[in-house]
Amino acid sequence: MIQIKDPKDCCGCTACASICDHDAITMKPDPLGFLYPTVNEEKCIKCGLCERVCAFNDHYDTNLNLNKPLVYGARHKDIHEVETSRSGAAFIAFSDSILEHGGVVYGAGYTDHFRVVHKRAITKEERDEFKGSKYVQSDMNTVFRQVKSDLKNGLMVLFSGTPCQTAGLNSYIEKRFRDNLYLLDIVCHGVPSPYVWRDYVKYVEEKYGGKITNIDFRNKRLCGWEDHKESFVINGHEYLSSSYTNLFYSDILYRKACNICYFANTNRPSDITLADFWGWEKTDEQFNTDNKGCSLIFCNTEKGSKWFESVKNQLYIIRPEFKDYLQPNLLQPSKASKKTAHFVYDYVHKGFPYCLKRYGNVGWRFKITTFKSKVVNKLNRIAKKIL
Repeated sequence: MIQIKDPKDCCGCTACASICDHDAITMKPDPLGFLYPTVNEEKCIKCGLCERVCAFNDHYDTNLNLNKPLVYGARHKDIHEVETSRSGAAFIAFSDSILEHGGVVYGAGYTDHFRVVHKRAITKEERDEFKGSKYVQSDMNTVFRQVKSDLKNGLMVLFSGTPCQTAGLNSYIEKRFRDNLYLLDIVCHGVPSPYVWRDYVKYVEEKYGGKITNIDFRNKRLCGWEDHKESFVINGHEYLSSSYTNLFYSDILYRKACNICYFANTNRPSDITLADFWGWEKTDEQFNTDNKGCSLIFCNTEKGSKWFESVKNQLYIIRPEFKDYLQPNLLQPSKASKKTAHFVYDYVHKGFPYCLKRYGNVGWRFKITTFKSKVVNKLNRIAKKIL
């Protein structure tokens, strides 16, 4: 039976729980809300399937991968799709092709009060909920089993998620059903804590005195594609903030598995990989001059390449050089902050508001640090002029 002795050895994909026909495995949250498998030994028949299906390792399945991925910069020809998507709306082109063939699309959306979960869509309107970044680990619940059911029923299925999720699903689905399964992953920095996100939503509502009715993790409409600020609509008013963003980029919110991620390279576990295309100007200085965003596309398999060929007429395309599109998380996993252990302790024992003030951009510590930085920068500029 599967036993997670070290939290870093589990990515939470749910493949082990999904494959157990006896429902002996349940996914239970840790203090940060990350889900881990727990085995009910009374139900377990010790078949070993849960251990064999785990794909979070350095020998995940890449048997169908091309020798080198085919890489493109892309942007949807429909500017509305670009403006309402996180990067260049390449995901819209790929998912439209599945839906137009009567297929099903799975992606990250919301349930309850902005809790991030994976959901199933059969229309473009339902699929549109998957647009945009969601910097929280999604709850997979029974999605793997839903995907298998759809495939058994002969449907085309697009599953989009983090590479650990697509690798887990690929391992879980039997080979005889994989022809109709299209896997699409994202270049991932790491997945932040579901409970921290939940508490941040509560904090914002208390701060502004109302219920949030809309959330955008990166508001491209107000801030452009390159900037990164979250926005909230409360009582009809839209508010911008960078507090959650600040915590995210501090590298203290990630699941422990993210810091040893096996998929942080160019040998991806999916047919297609998507990312923001940072460095587009090195290939074409005119491609994104309006700062509305563009996508980086990896075609990793022959299926992925054919899929791209079938949708490329919807996209403006450029071909970047290898050196111009590499990003840190295509080279190595995100490193854990030295403050992570202290943050987790304080979060569990003192709560989120305390942590936001101590580790975020709220409170006197941040103001003093910012003031010192400004003073040092000013002194350095004066020193350069004197010298």
